[in-house]
Amino acid sequence: MIMKFVFVSYSYDPGFKEPDAWFDQIGGYVGILSCLAKNNHEVIRIKQIGDNYTCEVNGVQYQFVNFGARSRHFPRKLHQLLKGLNPDIVVVHGLHNPLQVIQLRFSLPRNVKIMAQNHAEKPSSGIRKVLQRLADRYIGAYLFASKTMGMDWVKRGNLASAKKIHEVMEISSGFYPIDPSLARTKTGMTGDPSFLWVGRLDHNKDPLNVVKAFLRFTDSCPRARLYMIYHTEELLNDIKTILNIHSNGNTVTLVGKKPHDELLYWYNSADFMVSGSHYEGSGTAVCEAMSCGCVPILTNIFSFRAMTGDGRTGLLYEAGNQQQLLAALAKTERLDMTAEREKVLAFFESHLSFEAIAGKFEAIAAGLRV
Repeated sequence: MIMKFVFVSYSYDPGFKEPDAWFDQIGGYVGILSCLAKNNHEVIRIKQIGDNYTCEVNGVQYQFVNFGARSRHFPRKLHQLLKGLNPDIVVVHGLHNPLQVIQLRFSLPRNVKIMAQNHAEKPSSGIRKVLQRLADRYIGAYLFASKTMGMDWVKRGNLASAKKIHEVMEISSGFYPIDPSLARTKTGMTGDPSFLWVGRLDHNKDPLNVVKAFLRFTDSCPRARLYMIYHTEELLNDIKTILNIHSNGNTVTLVGKKPHDELLYWYNSADFMVSGSHYEGSGTAVCEAMSCGCVPILTNIFSFRAMTGDGRTGLLYEAGNQQQLLAALAKTERLDMTAEREKVLAFFESHLSFEAIAGKFEAIAAGLRV
């Protein structure tokens, strides 16, 4: 069934004056749209920025519009634009704009179906919760990175039924495997095994627990090395203090910030990707690492369980539990790395790739159109 998809969000980003800056930030997302277009669907993405511009990239039409901040709550012009495009499916990014979705429903013909994709938003309370329950009447399908995350919205009363909830990853990765020895000539990474951290140094990511567990692990595996790439430094001084007083502090390298395109070499240099997150809507860095065959060691949270097939690939541990992370690190010494790498790559292609995600979009949308 060939369909016309229009993707839209109600966020207004006046700081973006040129589309290229926006494209640079959302590379893990636009590939999904390109795959839908490759499958002969008509695909349009509308984004509100500080200028007006239209372009076509990989078969997808991008319309950048500037309707101003005042129209954000009552986006009449945006809805008129959507109606004029005559879509079959409108995909709304984010679940925190229920008032706008209600208006959208009454702006479109009845045969147009609405899908809404969660981007790490948690269930609201108060008046927004009431509006989310009202908007639920008009939304045909919800997309969550983990179905369990969607069930939490039902449990809390923000959504009426689990029947509309679908498990669909929100992003993927354009990275790919390359020869690890070639990658290491670029990064200088060493370690047997080698571990990589990519993410903010904040309390939610919990780098302190990761560093402490890793240093304990090096007591029994002194050849192991951990490299940490980060673009915020909230807990950097705390990490430095831990490393300075530990006898194995030199096994952890604080790399700092790296250009995104260089991460291809870092992911391919590492044996394992380690995360300490307590909550994530999905996990961009994890997805990128897995696309390169990097074996994930992740917290046992909803989104990471979905990204690993409930732990069928990689290793999971309880967030904040240093002992469980230490046990997971110890298990890495007994793994067949060739087999684990192949398993990760196969799971990525079948569940997390642009093609796999686009296929889920197609199937869900086709079900709404029946």
